[in-house]
Amino acid sequence: MEMLKIMDINRETIISEILTNFPEAMPKFQELGMHCLGCPASREQACAAHGVDPDEFIVELKAYLLAL
Repeated sequence: MEMLKIMDINRETIISEILTNFPEAMPKFQELGMHCLGCPASREQACAAHGVDPDEFIVELKAYLLAL
């Protein structure tokens, strides 16, 4: 499987796939209170479960990863 590229991250990307390819992204998820990334909500609707706009989070996550 080809490695996920930062710009390929979208609303359909599974959190575990992001963390497999970019483990350094963990702090960005933790900032939102997403500490148990193995829970069922981490597979779908994780942003909604934490009251976060998914589109805004994706923009922030990509910027964070590009800045590393």
